[in-house]
Amino acid sequence: MKAPLPDNEIERLAALYSLDILDSPPEKDFDDIVALAAGVCEAPMSMVSLVDADRQWAKARTGSDLTETTRDLSFCAHAILGRDLLMVPDARADLRFADNPAVTASDGIRFYAGAPLMTTDGFALGTLCVMDREPRRLDMEQQQALRALARQVTAQLELRRYAYALANTTARLQELERRKDDLAGLVGGELRSSLRLMSTYLENLGNTGYHDAELADLVGRAAAAHCRGFRELIDHLSQMAEAGLGGDSLHMRQCDLTRVTQRAVEAVRPIAASKHIWILNQAGGPSLPIIADPVRLEQVLTHLLFAAVKYTPEGGRVRVGTEMESGPTVRLDDMDLPDGMRPELFPHLYYGAIANPADVPGPDRGLAVAKRILDAHHATVALSDRPGDGTSLHVVFPYADLTPDELLRDLAMA
Repeated sequence: MKAPLPDNEIERLAALYSLDILDSPPEKDFDDIVALAAGVCEAPMSMVSLVDADRQWAKARTGSDLTETTRDLSFCAHAILGRDLLMVPDARADLRFADNPAVTASDGIRFYAGAPLMTTDGFALGTLCVMDREPRRLDMEQQQALRALARQVTAQLELRRYAYALANTTARLQELERRKDDLAGLVGGELRSSLRLMSTYLENLGNTGYHDAELADLVGRAAAAHCRGFRELIDHLSQMAEAGLGGDSLHMRQCDLTRVTQRAVEAVRPIAASKHIWILNQAGGPSLPIIADPVRLEQVLTHLLFAAVKYTPEGGRVRVGTEMESGPTVRLDDMDLPDGMRPELFPHLYYGAIANPADVPGPDRGLAVAKRILDAHHATVALSDRPGDGTSLHVVFPYADLTPDELLRDLAMA
């Protein structure tokens, strides 16, 4: 049974194409997610699947060599019609899929579960899905983990778009900065004298009502001579104002770092639980106001926590807290295990986000993207690693100044 088109299909495809992800090469960030999804759900096949206009394409996959299929035969085309997990316990008993060639084959798919990749604007790009050749179900913990992993996929896709947009904005501002000296000379010299001349003429005309023909002629000549200069100045100022106001710019406002961190912890907790990793959440206490884009910052903190969980051995411990250091701070500690086993987070953070933050895509491109978004928030990142203590990451933000009334309100709410 062919899936109907979503009501927002045109906008959904525009959102998908804006990510520039279709037909891109495999990447470790997404390969790791499908491997983890397959392990958590005890499924032989898993896929990050994106639903194009007439096809389903796999950005990452494990247990299958299939890169794409027609949309008419796609399980995921049905999954994107909803906002929550689609689970098909036995495809042969489901009218939507019973005659699908992928199901009727001798070793065909019997079980499918797909979590929609929902953007923050509400568009389902595709799914993170798991499949099996035997009928079955996912238990509640597996369902929660699959949903959480799907959110990781979407966050990665969106953060990369924002990081790319920030890089373009920076390049534009640098070019505008280079032109500033030429315009400064124009404003400080010729334009200023012309404006003074115009102001004098208009002031006299307003005060006395007398039209000075000679002065008016000078004003006309000055205006005609410097029209190009005025246009260049206005264009430059407009470009400066618009450089950071595109659809992919960060939407900065005052928010509470403590609450953003708490939401990030809860987003990753189902994934940690599936690996029997304990997350000690110390992100409580008083409000820590900062100026940030709360949606993108939550995605960044979620990705950092996900990396800690991903590179921690089963049974490990991750501690998260918020506090005041030189400014509002998020602290992430990936602690050593009692038997001497060590997490592998440090080299990934160091080489992916600190030493060489990713102009060239690498195995930890997602961490490099996270660092770029943190840089846009003027956050300082510090990293340490000590045997016995584990890896410690501190992210320090500038403090948002509050009025006394705002401070009392936040303390009362804490």
